[in-house]
Amino acid sequence: MAKECIHCGACTRHCAFLDKYQMDIGDETQVEELAYHCFLCGKCESVCPVGINGRERFLEKRREKTRNNNGKISEDGYEMLIKEKQNYIFRNYKNVTSGRVLFPGCNFPSFYPQTTKKLAALLKKEAGIGTVYDCCGKPIAELGLEDQEKKIIQRMNQGFQDADVTEVIIICPNCYYFLKDRIDIKVTGIYELLGELGIGKKIETKEMHLFTPCPDKETRLWQKHMKPYLPENVHVIADIQCCGLGGCARAKEPEIARGFTDSLKQAGYDSIYTYCGSCAGKFVRDQMKGVHHILADILETGEEPDVAKSMVNRAMSRFW
Repeated sequence: MAKECIHCGACTRHCAFLDKYQMDIGDETQVEELAYHCFLCGKCESVCPVGINGRERFLEKRREKTRNNNGKISEDGYEMLIKEKQNYIFRNYKNVTSGRVLFPGCNFPSFYPQTTKKLAALLKKEAGIGTVYDCCGKPIAELGLEDQEKKIIQRMNQGFQDADVTEVIIICPNCYYFLKDRIDIKVTGIYELLGELGIGKKIETKEMHLFTPCPDKETRLWQKHMKPYLPENVHVIADIQCCGLGGCARAKEPEIARGFTDSLKQAGYDSIYTYCGSCAGKFVRDQMKGVHHILADILETGEEPDVAKSMVNRAMSRFW
């Protein structure tokens, strides 16, 4: 991929990280040195005239680094993340059901525990759908820990097979795009299911400013499925690169990560909507006001991201 780069500078002009270091995705030396500084948002590929997948370039460099370090990450600052996620310590399969099962992921229950509980109860009552609390493995995969990623997927596939699960309903778009080509059963987004079951209230607001999480920016598939719940006047925020949590890069580039939120504030939005719990939690942690999650609004919980107790909420999901 590096050899295909024509060094036009398009990726540099559209990426805060690349601009900071005045590099492009064809720079072999800097891509290796700064592999963990990239937010893996995919913006570079979307503007590259020759279609280089910069996200995959940086991700492969992370994999190479771990392979060359006996399968262990060579960077500091990720110890707690790995300890929690590589064999997810708050995993809870006691409410699993055969057939369909709800998969909230780990961050949505952290920030929206009451909405998670309400949704789980509704789906159980209306369609006999149980709930599984687990981490999809994306954070481990994005650190370049290939062996651990494979173990997570194998464990998950085995757990679903043992319980005769045939379809997983996903709340988080990050989980959805990560799992849909990795696990052996059907993966469905939550808004597609809610539309099928007729659950949820249309959001009544004159104008909606909608922030798209990174994995859905290209296809906006989730936005198509949630359209019946949205008002007529929806403005998709397209000029903010990432929320700042992508690729686990905030540990290396905190100023850039904070800068994404500052750009939203400077744009003067009174409120923004998103459908990613991680994005919502990040913006609220950065003291942004008026942050809404689509799911919380259509289920009418009125819940705001609980950033103060997010870790406690995640831990408690083990006992729900």
